[in-house]
Amino acid sequence: MTSVHRADISRAVQQRRPLRRGWTTGTCATAAAKAAATALFGDAFPDPVEIALPNGLRVSFALAETSQSTGIATAGVVKDAGDDPDVTHGVLVRAAVAAGLPGSGVIFRAGPGVGTITRPGLPLPPGEPAINPAPRQMIRAAVAEVAAAHGLAPDVLVEISIPGGEELARQTLNPRLGIVGGLSILGTTGVVIPYSCAAWIDSIHRGIDVARASGVAHIAGATGRTSEDAVRALHALPEIALIEMGDFVGGMLKYLRRHPLPRVTIAGGIAKMTKLAQGRLDLHSKRGEVDLAALAALARAHGASEVTEARIAISNTVAEAFAATANLAPNLAPNLTLGDAVAQDAWEVAAAILRPAPIALEIAVFDRAGQLVGRARFAPVGLDGHEDARAGRKRRS
Repeated sequence: MTSVHRADISRAVQQRRPLRRGWTTGTCATAAAKAAATALFGDAFPDPVEIALPNGLRVSFALAETSQSTGIATAGVVKDAGDDPDVTHGVLVRAAVAAGLPGSGVIFRAGPGVGTITRPGLPLPPGEPAINPAPRQMIRAAVAEVAAAHGLAPDVLVEISIPGGEELARQTLNPRLGIVGGLSILGTTGVVIPYSCAAWIDSIHRGIDVARASGVAHIAGATGRTSEDAVRALHALPEIALIEMGDFVGGMLKYLRRHPLPRVTIAGGIAKMTKLAQGRLDLHSKRGEVDLAALAALARAHGASEVTEARIAISNTVAEAFAATANLAPNLAPNLTLGDAVAQDAWEVAAAILRPAPIALEIAVFDRAGQLVGRARFAPVGLDGHEDARAGRKRRS
């Protein structure tokens, strides 16, 4: 469950000033819930309201709204995500707290704009509000603190809502994960670290968990929308089998090694799959450009002529290298394209990360138009039979 989406680098990054940290939706929900519980138990709304983060640090939040009627109190906090490009930056996180049955403890409900879980494989079962375990614990602790100060039991109903959350959730991975109706209430530390890859990698893990729990036997991780659409069409995959891997192929492969599925396709454009073939597990451009000299050497190792090798080495981009070699004859070994060569070496790199998991791995390389330009077909990555699998791929080439 994640609210992170692809966004342009902020002006703060461009100016290289220190990035400002922010607060998770879970932290904001906790602050709102504590303020509402304080009013429900008979005191005035505390403004600002102070809460404890999981690490014990106490922080304060201003209230954006308050209201109270018979048996229910409501408070809201505006989320500040700092300099992180988070779709929930600036949203109002609202908590309505009402008295619960004796001995019930804190019961959570999803209000408007907060999603409900509908598929297995997530940290909470289907039917539960998409309020993650860490925020739940923070809210329970905050309510217990207020209840203890009044000599009361912390038996309350807590409904968390986010106005406009259902529309914002369409920009996240929630619909793919089977979270319907809105956003998730997230957080583990309570703090948002700007441009952290942790949230994206966590969403990759949750996507794999949901697919496994739903009995999906074949998933595909793609670097972008074009390759995702192409690999989906190639294998007629359902949406639940598609993992928005982005640049984090290493994070996906390492998790699959511990939580394997029978068949995995790694799909991407020619530049990112060339990076994978060169041994890189973080495919972002900030980690470096494609090494064209190494790509030329890769082609030579797969049977390219000296002319082809030299033409690749002087290319300005990977796309130029692919276009140029398509017009050179002979290109590589018989019936082998540059895309196939890249796919085969990328297969070896990915298989080394997955091994010895019982997984059949495929690499698919697509151009910008979504056309398949290279492929290393399914073969087991386990140590047993690996050499036969590699030889089989070469024979099929």
